[in-house]
Amino acid sequence: MLTFDRLAGLVHSDRPEALRRGFGWLYGFVRPQRRAIGGLMGLSLLASALVLLQPWLTKMLIDDGLLARDYPMLVVVAVGMIGVGIAGTALAGYNRQRHTRLSGTILFALRSDLYAHLQTLSPAYFGGQRMGDLLARIDGDVAEIQRFAVDSLFAALSSVIGLVGAIALMVSLSWQLSLLVLLLIPLETAWLRWMRRKVEGRVRTVRERSADLSSFFVETLPAMKFIQASGQEARERARLDALGSRYLDDLLHLQRTEFFSQAIPGTLTSLTRAVAFLIGGWWVIGGQWQLGALIAFSTYLGMATGPVNSLLGLYVAIQRMSVSLQRVSELREAPAEVVDAGTAPLPRPLRGEITFHDVAFRHAGRAETVLDGLDLRLPAGSKVALSGASGVGKSTLIDLLLRHFEPQRGEIRLDGVDIRTLPLGDLRRVVAVVSQDIVLFRGTLADNIRYAMPGASDAAVREACTRARLDDLVAALPAGLDTPLGERGQQLSGGQRQRIAIARALLQSPCILVLDEATSAVDEATEAQVIAAVDALFADRTRLLISHRPATLAGCERFLSLAGGRVTVRSAAPQVAA
Repeated sequence: MLTFDRLAGLVHSDRPEALRRGFGWLYGFVRPQRRAIGGLMGLSLLASALVLLQPWLTKMLIDDGLLARDYPMLVVVAVGMIGVGIAGTALAGYNRQRHTRLSGTILFALRSDLYAHLQTLSPAYFGGQRMGDLLARIDGDVAEIQRFAVDSLFAALSSVIGLVGAIALMVSLSWQLSLLVLLLIPLETAWLRWMRRKVEGRVRTVRERSADLSSFFVETLPAMKFIQASGQEARERARLDALGSRYLDDLLHLQRTEFFSQAIPGTLTSLTRAVAFLIGGWWVIGGQWQLGALIAFSTYLGMATGPVNSLLGLYVAIQRMSVSLQRVSELREAPAEVVDAGTAPLPRPLRGEITFHDVAFRHAGRAETVLDGLDLRLPAGSKVALSGASGVGKSTLIDLLLRHFEPQRGEIRLDGVDIRTLPLGDLRRVVAVVSQDIVLFRGTLADNIRYAMPGASDAAVREACTRARLDDLVAALPAGLDTPLGERGQQLSGGQRQRIAIARALLQSPCILVLDEATSAVDEATEAQVIAAVDALFADRTRLLISHRPATLAGCERFLSLAGGRVTVRSAAPQVAA
């Protein structure tokens, strides 16, 4: 039996261990489908037997019908040939449907598993990758692996069966019988022209579904940090699975359409062959024409040429697939910097006190230290301003709080509990971050506002819109809250996008709210209204405001300045130019 270890041995690679692990990963998705694979193998054997039976029926036609001059037997065998042809065509169509379903199931399971791993990686990993290359690996390379795991191996099985069972005979036919082709070609041409538009429509639909999948990856992969912070990894995987299911359904529709477009010409061909044998057989019985066993030989000979080419191409397919498997393995084996091993429950009641104790951090591959022995305490319910020059580590401090990164030294506590002991989902649900880089998804305005809280009611969404000063935008949209925003909400202004993000945070109702330049795109009057609404709603929650605008930081109880990896406490807001 051709096992994955033997396959790995056939591949020329400078990373045999990694390739063997890759085959093991692939086998983990093939193994649950072994019953379906066994069924398809049985169907392939049956289909091959029907194909091989046709030339044998030809031999019977000659030996038992023609040479024995038994016309009733000739009719019986001809009818049998028609029946076997129709049965073979129907079985081929059914087998193709089963094969497509199996291939699609394995393909989307591979992609979903790879995407789930990417959701665990830090923002630094995605910052160091080319997005187009990631998409090529998730799409093209995974598809190449799937094609080999299912399509190539089944093609090889069919080829071996066909090659072993094939018997080649040659036949020479009269030109009179060849005139039947003049009847067959117009019928097949008319049928294919009628089916062409149906096939083209199905192909367009499948390509649109493929584009939907590509858009999904383009939309969500750059936003992985936000998805993680919102705790919506499972939701995005569910979206991917739903898109995959729609794609598979439309692909099956296309396969059925293509099947019928080929089934009728195939049936017409079988009927024409049967008629040719009936007419030619009558001639042979009447002594007007001689027919030998070359008929069966020529049929088997034609059946043997395709399998040989398929088997010769299998080795090339293995090499091509190994390249894709190594590329995918590089993604799959990329280590997650943060591991969700927390089991401690959130403190109850949750107050929102944040403590940084001797926290040191620097990004991998960089010499400079971002935070150096940081000691900081943000009292529960306080409103704290954090300022500093660009690049000093203000956003990194928030990333550490959300555990997008782990500090090299020290600890961060929430109400006295080390955040590393808390489940990531629980931690990120109680900390809401509104930054100047707003993430919006394809969907309605309401969908975007309730992204982190999918179960929020319409009334709660409307209230969040009012508090975030979004009423004018909602009134201006054609369908109000139900208006689709399009991909990334690019038609909205920066101020509108930021107010949507604030409404989203208000709806989340966290115990800690971080505004990281969140109002930088709105005018000062609107900013004052939004900040006032935030203060009113989160009066008893911890608020951390990061901004270069002194007006944004007005009203804060404490003013912190970050420089050189350390925090300085000020008694008043620093006057920093915008």
